[in-house]
Amino acid sequence: MKKFINDSATVVREALLAQARRPGVALLTDEDVLIRTDRPAGQVAVVSGGGSGHEPAHAGYVGAGMLTAAVAGAVFTSPSVDTVLAALRAVASPAGILLIVKNYTGDRLNFGMAAELLRSEGVPVEVVTVADDVAIAAGGDRPGRRGIAGTVFVHKIAGAVAEAGGTLTEVAEAARAAAADVRTMGVALHACTLPGATAPVRELGDTELEWGMGIHGEAGVERGEIVPAARVVDRLLGTILADFDPAPRRCALLVNSLGATGPLELDIVAHDAVDWLTQRGHSVERVWVGPLLTALDTAGVSLSVLPVDADRLARLDAATTAPGWPGSGVITAVDLVPAAPREPGESGETLGTDSVARRALDAVCTALIDAEPALTELDSRVGDGDLGTSLARGARAILAEIDTLPAADDRLLQRISGIVRRAIGGTSGPLYAVGLLRAGTVLGEGGDWAAAFPAGVAAIGDLGGARLGDSTMLDALIPAAEAYARTEGDPAARLDAAIAAAEAGTRSTADTAARVGRASYLGEQAVGVEDPGARAVVIWLTALGDALRR
Repeated sequence: MKKFINDSATVVREALLAQARRPGVALLTDEDVLIRTDRPAGQVAVVSGGGSGHEPAHAGYVGAGMLTAAVAGAVFTSPSVDTVLAALRAVASPAGILLIVKNYTGDRLNFGMAAELLRSEGVPVEVVTVADDVAIAAGGDRPGRRGIAGTVFVHKIAGAVAEAGGTLTEVAEAARAAAADVRTMGVALHACTLPGATAPVRELGDTELEWGMGIHGEAGVERGEIVPAARVVDRLLGTILADFDPAPRRCALLVNSLGATGPLELDIVAHDAVDWLTQRGHSVERVWVGPLLTALDTAGVSLSVLPVDADRLARLDAATTAPGWPGSGVITAVDLVPAAPREPGESGETLGTDSVARRALDAVCTALIDAEPALTELDSRVGDGDLGTSLARGARAILAEIDTLPAADDRLLQRISGIVRRAIGGTSGPLYAVGLLRAGTVLGEGGDWAAAFPAGVAAIGDLGGARLGDSTMLDALIPAAEAYARTEGDPAARLDAAIAAAEAGTRSTADTAARVGRASYLGEQAVGVEDPGARAVVIWLTALGDALRR
């Protein structure tokens, strides 16, 4: 699998070398340990770590107000006892050390043994174990719940108490209470791929997701069909809140990417999660969203809920220089303000239910909606894949307002121009909008369709900067407009000529490299593929012609 690495054997060290360029931190010469160099004398050290692959954890949390040192093992592998011990010795002082350990067997053994060795050297060490994964049943013969993203809350709270001058007992008590209170559950769409591996650690089907995903690519507790984000949130938070006794009235929330889930999806999940909690009477005091404790490139998300009071909020809000902490988590209610008024409302006669214009408009919109998959596939080969979706969105917007559209041709085109302008982004929206607007203006000034069609096409060329032969929609539009203008006969005959010319122009776009638009970035790679915008012109012109013939 493709990754931006040099050597799978050196990924951890190279990543730590980048972290070590930050002011106030240093990297141990012979161990994968990042430490603070600006810690005040007499301050309790807060140390955590584990296998790598969870970035920004743990090195990204080294800084004033969070961790004093981070111990890094190989990817998904606990660091050795000696590496942990080297970290503890590097930050040891009479003030003592708090060691935060996630509840995995390797981490408990290696960190626990290192702590015992340091205690034998006379350094006070407290260990707090985080086991926040509610997907795993606690007790019985099981090894216990895993420590996952809720650990970040514990880092922040312990670091804040230490930075404020708390004793080892105070730091440990705050961390232990947070670890006991936090609850987390995750879900994933795709498993991760280890550096140097040629396939993911486990395959999930195209329509599958996995509930209860851990942070090492290990199996979750159940597979199921993909569901919308709101239903994902409902199950995750339902499981988390059911584990509390009683459920918290006030809470903080982490919305954590497991690596490959981007901000767009995370924000949707965060919005749904805040709504879910608020609607059930919980006061969400803080929300942090982003990659906080990942699992390489896992496409997944986890939610962590921590009960809060004034003291705990103050610790979460306390300043830190750690780059991995995403800053203020303060939220407010959504504030919706009205947009500026649109164009003045229409008055006068509207399109008749059985008018030619209405039938033609309905046919064009239906054709573009039906063509969405084909145009998307074609645009994905030479563009960014959004043309089919954009045109279908514009068509649906027109149909939504079709009962209010004016009957007069000039005002009809101008009104459709406004709808298209608002509904379609990218390049298609303004180009179609300006063409419709110019054509409507020509009709309003007394011109006929033979004048309006070429005028609208010229406006598109003026705004977009493309010319005939540039392999754009104009390679269909310009020949179509010219054929329409010079053909004698009724509108249907003129449209037949325009459709034939547009079809020939569209086919010609496959023979040359595009000089304008997204396809121009591909150069010769785009040769052999028709321009999607030109093909869309043929689709709506054909629908228009069929409607007029009927």
